[in-house]
Amino acid sequence: METKRNRYGALDVFRGMAIVFMIIVNSPGSWSYVFRPLQHAAWHGFTPTDLVFPSFLFAVGAALSFSMNKWANWSNTEVLAKILKRTVLLFLIGYLMYWFPFFRLGQDWSISAFPIAETRIFGVLQRIALAYGLTAVLLHFLGAKQTYLV
Repeated sequence: METKRNRYGALDVFRGMAIVFMIIVNSPGSWSYVFRPLQHAAWHGFTPTDLVFPSFLFAVGAALSFSMNKWANWSNTEVLAKILKRTVLLFLIGYLMYWFPFFRLGQDWSISAFPIAETRIFGVLQRIALAYGLTAVLLHFLGAKQTYLV
């Protein structure tokens, strides 16, 4: 019999809102007439769109703080395996999402494979994965008090 997992409703709602906003930002209808606040700002500016990535990082950090309680009774090997598995899966999912549909259609309707050399290795999900992996390892081995120094 599987044990019941505790879900944090507020965190789930926050993630959902971040995903909805991400969909709105990435699906403007017509790329010719995009509502200005839904575009990324210039280097020196700020728009609501620029909150999507930090929102996901905040959600990952909040979820990580809840996961650490569960890791208290695990061995270092188990914790590192869990962190590595989640980091690699997030990274690969992000990479495959960018690479999908793995082929392209030419002007003459010819189908060719999408070259791996033209894929984006460090997309948003890959960066979230690396931030999660590094933060989780630091928090696990340094503890809460030492991480304030980092």
